[in-house]
Amino acid sequence: MPADTPTVLATSGGLREGLRTRWEFSPLTDLAIDLAGVTGRAPRICFVATAQGDNPSSIHGLYDAAQVRGFTASHLSLVPMPNVDDVEGHLLGQDVVWVCGGSVAALLALWRLHGVDHAMRAAWAAGVVLTGVSAGSICWHTGGTTDSFGPELRPVTDGLALLPFSNGVHYDSETQRRPLFQRLIGERALDAGYATDDGVGLLYRGTKFVEAVGEKDSAGAYFVAADGQGGVTETRLDVRQL
Repeated sequence: MPADTPTVLATSGGLREGLRTRWEFSPLTDLAIDLAGVTGRAPRICFVATAQGDNPSSIHGLYDAAQVRGFTASHLSLVPMPNVDDVEGHLLGQDVVWVCGGSVAALLALWRLHGVDHAMRAAWAAGVVLTGVSAGSICWHTGGTTDSFGPELRPVTDGLALLPFSNGVHYDSETQRRPLFQRLIGERALDAGYATDDGVGLLYRGTKFVEAVGEKDSAGAYFVAADGQGGVTETRLDVRQL
């Protein structure tokens, strides 16, 4: 069952250490499932671990987390070859697509090589809820900051641009993130955008920001825009606790 409008929940969270499994889903992923509006059957969730090189261990851990919650899980992998014949059809058959963190630069390159960028746009337009963490948050935006190229963060400016904003992740937990995000926006290398501390997500309906939501007390969300004088303004947003 699709959401009633294109929906993205872009997060710095959604997953935590499990009690009996490696991971379990946390309230941000629960919200993504709720947004899909599934009734009468198990929610269908597809994991995409491109940013981790389709690491089998990561995919296995996500399947375990889905089993604990009673979700019907599948995954899309691209290495060494796509594991499904019809990528777009597979994504359109999901309620939620959950994208892992890792190298957003590699993710974007491989998605474009295999047409996953177009398939994701089709799924988004059809109301499949798109969510994920870190690289799985930045990818839906026009760009952001990334460690894809090494320990010194650099900009990535070729996101899918489903959303007309840049995106900053791990804003409170990685010291390079906040100053670089602000500098790049001040220099107009990145578009104005939204940033999240760990444990916070950004809900968009269509191309409009709706609200910030949190699974961790005191964690924040922010809107950063150029001030026209080479600097920026950073506005802390209200965060609805889940």
